[in-house]
Amino acid sequence: MEFLVLLAKTVFFRPYVFAFLAAFLLSAILLIGWPRTWRFWVISWVTAFLCEYSSTRNGIPFGWYHYNGSTVGQELYISNIPFMDSISFSFLLFASYCVAMLLLLPIRPGSHADPTPRLPVLQFDLPLRTSWPVFALTVLLFAFIDMVIDPVALRGDRWFLGKIYYYPDPGVHYGVPLANYAGWAVVGIISLLLYFPLERRLDAPLPAHRPSTTHRLLLGGGLYYGVLAFNLAMTFWIGETLQGTTGLLMFVPVTAILLLRLLTPATQSA
Repeated sequence: MEFLVLLAKTVFFRPYVFAFLAAFLLSAILLIGWPRTWRFWVISWVTAFLCEYSSTRNGIPFGWYHYNGSTVGQELYISNIPFMDSISFSFLLFASYCVAMLLLLPIRPGSHADPTPRLPVLQFDLPLRTSWPVFALTVLLFAFIDMVIDPVALRGDRWFLGKIYYYPDPGVHYGVPLANYAGWAVVGIISLLLYFPLERRLDAPLPAHRPSTTHRLLLGGGLYYGVLAFNLAMTFWIGETLQGTTGLLMFVPVTAILLLRLLTPATQSA
């Protein structure tokens, strides 16, 4: 009973995290179905938790950092790790995976035969969605978005996150050590190295993609940009203009390439 009460407190204490989690579950189930979704979630969550548990004790793989326990009793912890922190890795990795596929999956030939402007239809074949290029870009995008998230999270005492952790040796990127971003890449690499082979062996059918696979992928891509927009908004809200502008400019090239890929074929077919 005490666990359920603390879980309920966690939901009310961090509603935005659970809103992102709900968006992840919805978009993942619509794209890959529940059998793949829960496996992706468990693998990425356990990997992230173990990496955080390790890093707070021996500095591997994120470098040394510590949770200060300031929210104990207000939200659920597993050992010394806030529950909401580890689950964030799962929905961010999935969102990064969707953006990587939007950028790299081939466009189905003849998908613009209809003169009506529409999004290109992307191929979602198993070898394509578990390819090494998709793997590498997912890991890169996963670590990349944390370069916006972690600096503002480190200043959580200036917004409603709260001051929940600190680095003993502040790093060069707005106080965040570069080892932290390497740690995010490690979480992404381990998670996908475990999930992709499992995905290749899983016989569960995919859900029907209506109106197209591209639209389903855009749900995950929307989650990625929703998390990005939330963290940039918090950054500007607390008055960190240079930090927010830097984070915004980081994503201009990726966003431009993504928009060109999705919209240019439609324009040409009109």
